[in-house]
Amino acid sequence: MSDAESVDTVEAKLQAFVDAVENSETYQQFVEASEQLEADQEATELLETYQQKQQQLQENFDQELMAELQELQSDLSNNETIQQHRAAQSELIELLQQTNDVISEPIGMEFAQTSGGGCC
Repeated sequence: MSDAESVDTVEAKLQAFVDAVENSETYQQFVEASEQLEADQEATELLETYQQKQQQLQENFDQELMAELQELQSDLSNNETIQQHRAAQSELIELLQQTNDVISEPIGMEFAQTSGGGCC
């Protein structure tokens, strides 16, 4: 088998893997939860506000800002759309970690590991 044929075989199997993940119930639930989150203006505004406050807190620690952030965190925890998205995201991450383990074992190294490297 030539290198080109080997690459084609790997790419075909990779595409089959991608298709299997995309067709999984776990992935479909994540997509649905993401769409619901995008459609929920209150939830998206809450997340945006929380992220802005986190950024502000990193730039300049302030006790009042910390209190606001804690209150927003409570609001996030009570928002059903956000909680459904987080749960679906956690399940998808778990699925992908399991697939990483399955791939890593036969090759004898962590598949989804960065190799370090970089430019300079």
